[in-house]
Amino acid sequence: MPGNALFGVDDPAVAAAVRAYVKLMRAQRGVVARLEPGLAACGLTLTQLGVLEAVLHLGPLTHGELGRKLLTSPGNLSDVVDKLETRGLVRRVRVAHDRRQVRVELSDAGRDLIARVFPAHAADIAAAMAGLDAAELAALDGLLRKLGRGEGVAGGVAAH
Repeated sequence: MPGNALFGVDDPAVAAAVRAYVKLMRAQRGVVARLEPGLAACGLTLTQLGVLEAVLHLGPLTHGELGRKLLTSPGNLSDVVDKLETRGLVRRVRVAHDRRQVRVELSDAGRDLIARVFPAHAADIAAAMAGLDAAELAALDGLLRKLGRGEGVAGGVAAH
């Protein structure tokens, strides 16, 4: 690659952001690749586990609330909840004061499954992150939180 140009990007700050983004995506895929086999052995996907974990810790949630928490599309979330409901792990309950809304709540079987699966999943996460010491994990946490809040975002999304 001649000079610092990155596929026609001459701005060093833009090129650095693209390189960091690529590394972030590779790291995310690497961690996910380490986590998925353990969950698959329990018959779960990452999104299914996310639904069970969110409802366990936050209580019954609507599809909209779950979608925002898990950053997933409404269509995908409906499919995930359908599969969990078919397995008897969650149930959909109409909201009494607004029957248009439906909350997803854990069944006893779902509560038992997440209580059994989550400790091993947490250990798998720790193993996947074991290359970082406590200070590095804390720094990464702060940086990712800052990035997730959109700090430093200027001008919105560029047109493609």
